[in-house]
Amino acid sequence: MSRFWSDLTHQLKPYTPGEQPRMADLVKLNTNESPTGPSPKAMAAIAAEAADTLRLYPDPEARALRETLARYHGVAPEQVFVGNGSDEVLAHAFAALLKHEAPLLFPDITYSFYPVYCRLFGVAYETVPLDGAMAVRIEDYRRPAGAIILPNPNAPTGVALSRAQIRQLLDEHPEAPVVIDEAYVDFGAQTAIPLVAEHPNLLVVQTMSKSRALAGLRVGYAIGDAALIEGLTRVKDSFNSYPLGRPAQAGAIASIEDEAFFQASREAVIAERGRLTAGLEARGFTASPSSANFVFARHGSRGGADLAAALRERAVIVRHFAAPRTADHLRITVGTPAQTDRLLEALDEVLGGGPG
Repeated sequence: MSRFWSDLTHQLKPYTPGEQPRMADLVKLNTNESPTGPSPKAMAAIAAEAADTLRLYPDPEARALRETLARYHGVAPEQVFVGNGSDEVLAHAFAALLKHEAPLLFPDITYSFYPVYCRLFGVAYETVPLDGAMAVRIEDYRRPAGAIILPNPNAPTGVALSRAQIRQLLDEHPEAPVVIDEAYVDFGAQTAIPLVAEHPNLLVVQTMSKSRALAGLRVGYAIGDAALIEGLTRVKDSFNSYPLGRPAQAGAIASIEDEAFFQASREAVIAERGRLTAGLEARGFTASPSSANFVFARHGSRGGADLAAALRERAVIVRHFAAPRTADHLRITVGTPAQTDRLLEALDEVLGGGPG
């Protein structure tokens, strides 16, 4: 703390990212990183950019990347915005689209960066409780709203809404900007991108960190009406005109174009999620129905903090959220089959037995 801090800095309560521990023989299942690795074509494209051209600025408009994303999703390049990870894209959306006189609405259990952005940008907000099954109920959003943001699937629960439910939300709030945060959509949920054509208030945000295994490259993007994209661009160019370097743009393009690798990777994660869920349930856990690359589960007799600590002693790291409604739960990333085995073996030691 410093006397030179601004009032804003004193008031901030920053987001706490998932721990990046340095432990021997670690099984790291706390940050939802991909177990499969990036596309070899993306790796080659990134390596090819390690050349003399790095002395030159990248394309500030990322035109080639935006055109590639536009073709992939069936929209116009003017409907695509790219940024330094979906976190930056979301931050620009909070500044450009989500600050209004009426409050911003989002779930009470959701991505914990949302209230941080609200404090940073002075956005008034209200949280809407999830139901008893940890799901978003669209009817609970029938209240005055300056804007709405929903992750789909939600985090940390992994529970998804259907596209029909999102259409209902949009139909009921035609005058409010609606942001659908689809960081985990590729693992089993329905994207809202097809709704963009008929809803000029809809912005869909995605990332290449999860299903495309490029978390270290920091590439996120948004798709929406061209007027919404223009608003994001105005904010970006008032902050940083060059958010994506040459390696990031090249690697992202190559990843998008390697559809076969992408589909094989996501299918492997989905299959392993099923095996992980079954293993947890056989050991006394109840898991929410996940459409993400993680499982949100609680044990019938052991608390979440206790389990997380016991697993850590065995070099297995999972995510625990200490808030009242989530304190009994663990969020467990879908890892490799070997990592799943290590986790289940550790749980057998902690719980004093195997499945059954």
